[in-house]
Formats: sequence, C-alpha cells, structure tokens
Amino acid sequence: MGWPLAVTMFETAMLQIGEKPATISVDEFRSRQSRLLSQLRPDDLLIICPNMESTRSNDVNYPYRSSSDMLYLSGWKDPESILTAHNDGKSWVVTLFVQPKDTLKEIWEGRREGVEGALKGWAIDSAHSIEDASTILGQMISKTNRVLLRSGINSLVDNMVKDAIERRDRGRQQFGSGPISIEDPSAKIAELRLRKSAAEISQMRHASEISSLAHEMSMRHSAVGRREYQLQSVIEGFFSYAGTSGWAYPSIVGCGENATVLHYTVNDDICQDGEIILIDAGAEYNGYAADITRSWPINGKFTDAQKEIYQLVLNAQLAAIDECRVGRAYNAPHEAARTVLAEGLIELGVITQTLDEALCTETGQLKMWYMHNTGHWIGLDVHDVGIYKPNGEPRLLEEGMCLTVEPGLYFGAWRPDINCPQRYANIGIRIEDDVLVTSTDPDVLTKDCPKTISDLESLIGKDFE
Repeated sequence: MGWPLAVTMFETAMLQIGEKPATISVDEFRSRQSRLLSQLRPDDLLIICPNMESTRSNDVNYPYRSSSDMLYLSGWKDPESILTAHNDGKSWVVTLFVQPKDTLKEIWEGRREGVEGALKGWAIDSAHSIEDASTILGQMISKTNRVLLRSGINSLVDNMVKDAIERRDRGRQQFGSGPISIEDPSAKIAELRLRKSAAEISQMRHASEISSLAHEMSMRHSAVGRREYQLQSVIEGFFSYAGTSGWAYPSIVGCGENATVLHYTVNDDICQDGEIILIDAGAEYNGYAADITRSWPINGKFTDAQKEIYQLVLNAQLAAIDECRVGRAYNAPHEAARTVLAEGLIELGVITQTLDEALCTETGQLKMWYMHNTGHWIGLDVHDVGIYKPNGEPRLLEEGMCLTVEPGLYFGAWRPDINCPQRYANIGIRIEDDVLVTSTDPDVLTKDCPKTISDLESLIGKDFE
C-alpha cells in the first residue's frame, strides 16, 4: 500500500467517525476533587505527583504522559508539576505547581502555560512555579498532620515529607505541629475512577470508534507475505491520523505461532498462507484507552479447524458479555467464558475430562489452552485501577463500570509442556471488546469492530469503501 493509497483509506475512514466528544469540564474536575476531599480530614494535605520525564537515550526523552491521577483530578498534562489540596480553615484550596514561562526553553521544547496560564480555565484555586515548590510546599507540609502522597514518584517530595515526619524541632515539641503520618491516597482515587461519568464514557467511545476502524483497515490490508509490522503501521498510523495521542499500550501483532504468545510485541515476522493473525491494539484519547483484540486468517478464508476454534471463542465472549450487568459478580463473565470454552473443547475432543474436572483451577485441562483472565477494568489506564475483591469476595458490577471481555484459546505447537492437537497447531484466537455496564443491557463500546466469521471473510484483503 503506497502512501497516497494509505491517505485515501484514512480519509475514507475519517468520514465514519462522529464528532469529537467535548472535553472534560472544569465543573466535573471540581466535582471529582470534592468527592475525594470530602473523605479527608481538615488537617490533611493531599499531594499528587505525576510521572517524571524518562530518558530514552542520551538527551532524548520518551514522549511524556502524565499520571492518570493527575489527569483525573485536573486534566493537567505537562511535566514538572505537582497538585496539592489543603484546608485553610474555611475551605479546601487546590494548588498547582507548574513549569514557569521560559522563552529560551519554549523556543526549543514548546510553549508553556506558566503560572498565569494555569490560573485561566483550570480547576485550581492557586498556582506557583515548580521552582518555588521546595519553599511553599515545605510550608504546607509543616502545617499539616497527615500527608496523603503516593511515594516513589518524586524523590524530592518524598524526602521533604520524610524529613518533616522525622523532624524533632522545638515547634513540634511545644505545639505538636508538623505531620506525623503519611498515607497513600491511591485507593480512594481508584474507587472514584472506577465508575465512569457520561463525559468519560464519551471519550472512551471515541477512542473505541477510532480503534475499531483501525482494526478494520488492518483486516483490509491483510495479505499473505505481509510483515506483522506493516499491519501494525496501518493501525497505529490511523490512531495518529484520527487525532488520538497514539496507542494506549504497545500493539501485539502476531501471526501463526506468534499468535499463541499472549504478550508478543516483536511484530517483525512474515505472515504465511494459512496462518491466523492476532492483533491486540487500542488508541488513547485524552488519556482514555480503548483495548481491542481481533483474530483472522491472513489469506481471508478460515479453514474448518480455524472456524471451530474461532466460533468457540466468539461464543464464549458473547456469553461473557451477557454477564456484564448490574449486580453480577465481577468474575461472572470469566466463569461464563470458561464454561463455554471447556464444553466446546470437550466436544472437540481436546479435553478428555468432565466439565467439572476441566474447570478445576489446579488440575483442569482448560488452563492448558486458556491461561488468562477474561477481562480487566479499563479507563484512564488500559488496565485501570479499582480493587476486584474489596472484601475478599468478587465486587458486584455497578452502572458506569467499564471492563474488557477477552477470552481466547492458544494452541502453541512450540510449547514443550503440552501435547498440541495437530489439527489446531499454532492457532491462536483472542476476541476482545470494551463493555460498559448500564442499567439495562451491556453496552459494547467497540461494537463497530467486525468479529463474525462472515463479516471478517467479507472484508479481509478488500479495498476500503
């Protein structure tokens, strides 16, 4: 596919994308902050440190992506920043420390909002230069009783808090001033992030729509002799062309036996006739992830053996999606998928145990062919935050929760630990969608991505219309 043809295909696909969703409003950021701060004590100090910039090689950094908690509470994306919240005796004050304006650095690295820009249109009450953080943040710490901070991200802040807790000066002796404890706020924030708002769902739906089209384009570009990275380039190229920030996680593009490696990311093999290709790829939009996996024959036609395994995985996925309902246990989709897969493999003669025996987590034969969970939370992180068993028991699903549903079967003939049936040798199938739990039926955010056998065979290797 030459570049002009790629552009034509991308432009045609763009016509199918709806309008971009509105950005998260300041009011919503304020609401998130309020829900978190309502759980704190008046003498607490909340400190959110985003990720630090990371060196890729010599003087070249990796593309910067702020921490999800910073994005969730403020939407601030720039490096070298800190978000705090303290109570001044009347109300909570949210403060943002940011990079100051610097013409020389901006010439080289890009424009900065600076302190003045941070005070315009952002969900904060005050702003300071990050260069003043040692002094101003130090004063905040000295006046608090408990610091809520996730350690291990910003060593400067970690040391400031540690020193303040360990300090034994006259002020502490006479007045008991200064922090006496530190607590990680991650669990409190995770609980808030677990239930998505209408605006968040809109962002995720947009990322899902673009990701679905990207997968379809890779299907249409499939042909015997393609390199895995060529199909990867179609998908990731469209992610950028459609206005996302790129991939939400490194793309998995594996053909043949590579499709049986769960997190294969080399992506440089040649796709041979008769092989199944498995692509696990999703875009990120405004920090929100999509996560889609599709599997299909590189030559456009399923063999009978491939059909048997593919339809079995699809049946398992549909049964699991149907369990994504309010009040069902989080692991209900997993158990539904496992049951369908085990029954199907027993019928095909792959599993020689009874159903109960096959499903046993210790000695069951199902785990030889299906060795991962059926899904995970998804949102600002592709493997999003939120405890699965808050009280030792699987959490019950609630409206607004989003999770992936991704059963699979993997017949790696290269594995020395199994006796792989020759009929299914090196077939790797995973089918993954992102599902929103609603008050009624499950809402499949990635439903636009083709996945039936007939739909796949009708478009693999075909021009984009």
